[in-house]
Amino acid sequence: MSIALFLDFDGTLVEIAPRPDAVQVDPDLVPVLERLRTRLGGALAIVTGRPVGVIDDFLAPARFDVAGLHGVERRLDGVHAGGRPEDHPDLRAEVPRLQHRVADLDAVLIEDKGASVAVHWRLASPEDAARAEEAVKASAAALGQAYRLQLGKAVGEIVPASATKGHAIRAFLEEAPYAGLRPVFLGDDRTDEIAFASVNADGGVSVRVGPGDTAAPRRLADPEAVRALLRAWADGAPIEPDALPPA
Repeated sequence: MSIALFLDFDGTLVEIAPRPDAVQVDPDLVPVLERLRTRLGGALAIVTGRPVGVIDDFLAPARFDVAGLHGVERRLDGVHAGGRPEDHPDLRAEVPRLQHRVADLDAVLIEDKGASVAVHWRLASPEDAARAEEAVKASAAALGQAYRLQLGKAVGEIVPASATKGHAIRAFLEEAPYAGLRPVFLGDDRTDEIAFASVNADGGVSVRVGPGDTAAPRRLADPEAVRALLRAWADGAPIEPDALPPA
């Protein structure tokens, strides 16, 4: 059975950087993804917490199918849907309060994505990191059940409760060229575990990148290993996700 390939971005295709805007993209990555997309008949998408436009900037000049903001927005075959900040007035009202809560913390960064908001504390002291986590938890609690907090690697992000990468992948699988294909998803973080469970339940293969407990049955060591695998698949190697190393 042919596969539909879904790829996280940070920590999977590229190494995690101290700041979200400091990511370095391997010069070979875009041409590899383009060749592999052609081999898969177009069934390759990026599934990320980043906005679609930011992924476009990192992977320019190519344009891929993307589920951004953990599925809040999605672009398929050039058609964009979701992700409008004005559709989230309660979140927009909470962002200034969150900014005030962390204003006195050193090396804590707020990434306002319009329809979601993330607080990063990778470079902060342990004390400031703990306060940043408490601040984003307080904002999530204030927003109520319409939003949820997902914690990742030195980051906490508030997203609409209905948005998950698992839902985003299933939405792709309902439409061409993904429909009827076996899903394969590669991700590296706690935020990807919901999608791993979803892909597993749908008979696909999930692959954890890096260490940590996981629902994924397969594992790759790091983004360099991911890029090597994608390069081999793009260049004609058998696409056998079930043969990847066990988690």
